[in-house]
Amino acid sequence: MKSFNNITQTKPLIKLILISSSICIICLLVSAIILSTTKLPVEYLKSSPQDVSPATNLEHLVFGLGSGRTVWPKRKEYVTLYWKPNKMRGCVFVGTLPNENNNDTSLPPLCLSSNTSKFRYTWGTKGHLSANRMARMVKDMVDMNYSNVRWYVFGDDDTIFFPENLVKTLYKYDHRLWYYLGAHSESYLSSQYFGFGMAFGGGGFAISSSLAKVLAKVIDSCLERYHYLYGSDARTYSCITELGVRLTNEPGFHQVDMRSNIFGLLAAHPVTPLLSLHHPDLIDPIFPNMTTMESLQHLFEAANVDSQRILQQSVCYHKNFSWTISVSWGYAIQVFPYHLTLPEAMRVQLTNKHWTTEANVLATLYNYNTISLHPDPCKRSIIFYLDNVSPGKDGMIISNYRTSFRNCSYNMTSLNKLEIIKVFSKKLDLDIKQLQSPRRHCCDILPPSTDDLMEVAIRECKDEELIFMQ
Repeated sequence: MKSFNNITQTKPLIKLILISSSICIICLLVSAIILSTTKLPVEYLKSSPQDVSPATNLEHLVFGLGSGRTVWPKRKEYVTLYWKPNKMRGCVFVGTLPNENNNDTSLPPLCLSSNTSKFRYTWGTKGHLSANRMARMVKDMVDMNYSNVRWYVFGDDDTIFFPENLVKTLYKYDHRLWYYLGAHSESYLSSQYFGFGMAFGGGGFAISSSLAKVLAKVIDSCLERYHYLYGSDARTYSCITELGVRLTNEPGFHQVDMRSNIFGLLAAHPVTPLLSLHHPDLIDPIFPNMTTMESLQHLFEAANVDSQRILQQSVCYHKNFSWTISVSWGYAIQVFPYHLTLPEAMRVQLTNKHWTTEANVLATLYNYNTISLHPDPCKRSIIFYLDNVSPGKDGMIISNYRTSFRNCSYNMTSLNKLEIIKVFSKKLDLDIKQLQSPRRHCCDILPPSTDDLMEVAIRECKDEELIFMQ
């Protein structure tokens, strides 16, 4: 009797469970039918631009270089260093076209800037009216209706670009969004005067095509409002700022607001691809015993072999002698006959003269960590400059660096005998994640084969590897 009562009491509970299960199954079926017939919003179906678009290449870039009829004959030799006529597009904008024909197909064509005589320029008697026409260059370029443009790149006729590195860097960004890429001046005083948010035009800067199209429509009103500014880059910056866009800093652009010997800057380049160099006429040749043009051609010999590794600094230590070896690939190697920590080796040596002789303490300051040259020449590094670079076996690249001069006579037989440093490396081909999260490469001192030769191998650092004197 008790058993029968238990069974009758559980029947309602079983029915409830069966009904609930049936309702759940029906709801799931209805949901599946709705999802199969409903279109999801486009935003949910989109992948990242890198997934849906082909990789950015040189054909997606258009260059606008500002120049003038009188200076172009001299400055064009700098453009020949990097211009690839069958792959690159753009114009050299001048105020008036020269009388002779410009049929040199190895260079970008000369284009006549639009007339900007109606715009005021009130900065001062030392200013240049060309600032208006060069600021309006963005409108001139957009109006030329180039096809399939992702980026507009701007610079001066003495801005030396490294195009392959530009392509790599720009691919980090979605050209469909509004981007203004560049860098401020090395000089703190210049940056303070013109603004730390401004991309300095001599160093070059890039504007995404989507932003350029809007900027082209409003640039004239900005030229009217900012007639009191000095340069075209200041006008462009002000107008972009009014559109609500800020500068995205890319430290590979170099304004080079400095004079004389810029060895320190080149020997301690930040961990980012070299994008540009400026003011070659105002600095010493970057290699000894060469002219300015010869030294730049020599640098491009290395850049043409491994563009992304050019000037990338790797630091390693010679345990037997407690030496610090700093490699600026494709340019120079420094051997410090003592121990330097990595943070110390990364500081830029002040080998240069200041940009201005103005009696202002700010004129001696820079926008990066610096260190003065040691007053005792015997405490300075021995420098080995690039001699040659060539591809080796199995994808290996071999670059040789030869001693140029010694600041004094070290009482170290092993160091005095050293004449050549050979560097082994693989071609650097950074992917998007490596560009977005850069990491310095490590190097190893290989066992010596002769007294006059040191061999160094550059490689990726291991996950938990530290760069220090062990």
